[in-house]
Amino acid sequence: MALSFVDCPSPNFDARPSGTPLDILLLHYTGMETGAAAVQRLCDPAARVSSHYTVDEDGTIFTHVPEEYRAFHAGVSYWAGARDINGRSIGIEVVNPGHEFGYRSFPGAQVEAVLRLTRDIVGRRSIPPERVLGHSDVAPARKIDPGELFPWGALALEGVGLWPQTRKLRLTIPFENGLQMFGYGLKPDMDVPTETVISAFQRHFRPAKIDGMADEECSRILAALLAEKGQ
Repeated sequence: MALSFVDCPSPNFDARPSGTPLDILLLHYTGMETGAAAVQRLCDPAARVSSHYTVDEDGTIFTHVPEEYRAFHAGVSYWAGARDINGRSIGIEVVNPGHEFGYRSFPGAQVEAVLRLTRDIVGRRSIPPERVLGHSDVAPARKIDPGELFPWGALALEGVGLWPQTRKLRLTIPFENGLQMFGYGLKPDMDVPTETVISAFQRHFRPAKIDGMADEECSRILAALLAEKGQ
C-alpha cells in the first residue's frame, strides 16, 4: 500500500545553519485533543511551531516543511554536544492526544505509516540508528513525548533506531557517565535533574517501569545500547 501524503505547508521554517549535518530524526506526539487541531497549529504563523511531517491515526501523512529547511519542533534541547537540534534534525509529529488529553496506544495504520516514512528518511539521509530520538530524549526537563507507548522496538526491528538486543552486558562506568556517552544532557551540559534524564531514558528504552532510578536492568540496557553504538 502506497503512503498517503497531503500537502499542508507551514510558514514556520527557516534556513538550516551552513555546514551543519542533518543527522537526527526526532519523533513527537502532537499532544492535542484532535489531529486536525494539531495540524492547524503547526501551520499557524502566529504559533511559530512546525514539523516536517505529521502522521495521523489513519496513516495519512501531512507534509509541512521541506526537509531541506529547519522546522521549529525541538525547542530548547540538547544531544551529544549539539544544542540546535532543529538545525540538524527532521521532525515528525505523530497524532496522539498525549498524557494531558488521554494518552493511548498508537493505531496499527499509524504505526505502519510511521515505520515506512522513517525507514525512507533514515535511508535517504543516512541517519545513524542511535540518533533516532524522541522529544523527551533531547528535552527531558520539558517533554515526555512520544511517550512510553510509542513502538520503539518495532521500529528498531525494521532498522529505524536502536533497541537493546541483549541484557547480558554489564556497564563498567557510572550510569550517569554512560548516559552522557550515549548523548543525553546532564550537568554541567544541561541543568536537568539526573532523575529526570533517567526517566527519559526509561520512557524510551525501558517503558515498563519509569521511576527515575538507575537499577540493574537499566544498567544492562544502557550497556547494550553503547555496545550497539560502538562505544
